[in-house]
Amino acid sequence: MAEEITIARPYAEAVFKLAKEKNALSSWSDMLNALIETTSVEQIRALVADPGVPTGKLAEIILEVCENKLDNEGKNLVTLLIENNRLELLPQLSALYEQLKSEYEGILEANIISAYAISDGQLEQLVSVLEKKFKCKIKAKVNIDPELIGGVKIVIGDEVIDSSVRGKLETMSVALKS
Repeated sequence: MAEEITIARPYAEAVFKLAKEKNALSSWSDMLNALIETTSVEQIRALVADPGVPTGKLAEIILEVCENKLDNEGKNLVTLLIENNRLELLPQLSALYEQLKSEYEGILEANIISAYAISDGQLEQLVSVLEKKFKCKIKAKVNIDPELIGGVKIVIGDEVIDSSVRGKLETMSVALKS
C-alpha cells in the first residue's frame, strides 16, 4: 500500500498543480471520481488486467465510457496512466489529490472513531474544538468501533489524539510493564 501511494504521489501533485493553475480544483475532483467509477466496473477491470489488450485500445474504451466527463487534460491523464501501466493507482492518486486540495483550501480531514454513535451536537462541539486547536476548517468523518470501549480516537493527517478507554488501558499496560 505504501509503495502504491509513493508511486501515485507525483501524479497527484502534477494533477493538483495543473488544477490550481487552471482554477479547476472541483472539476478535477469530479473527473478523478468519474475515472475511479469507470475503472471499478468489473468488465473494465478485466480489460485492465488483461495483458493482451493493447494500451491504445484500452485508452479508447475508457475514454469512450467516460465520454464528456473528462476534459482534454483528463483524457491525457488516462492515456498517460495506461501507457505507464499505472491505471490501478487511480484511488490513491485521487485520495492524495483530495488531500492536497483540502490543505490548499485550508481544510483538514478528521477521522473520528468512537465507541458509540455521536449526536450531531456532540460532533459540532468536537469539530469546533478541533478547529480552534488546528486553526483551520475541519471536515469530519465518524466511524464506530465498539472495541474502543468508550471515548474517541481522532486521526488528522499524521496526528492521532487517542482519548479512548482502550487507548488509556494500553498506555497503563505499557507503563506497568516497564
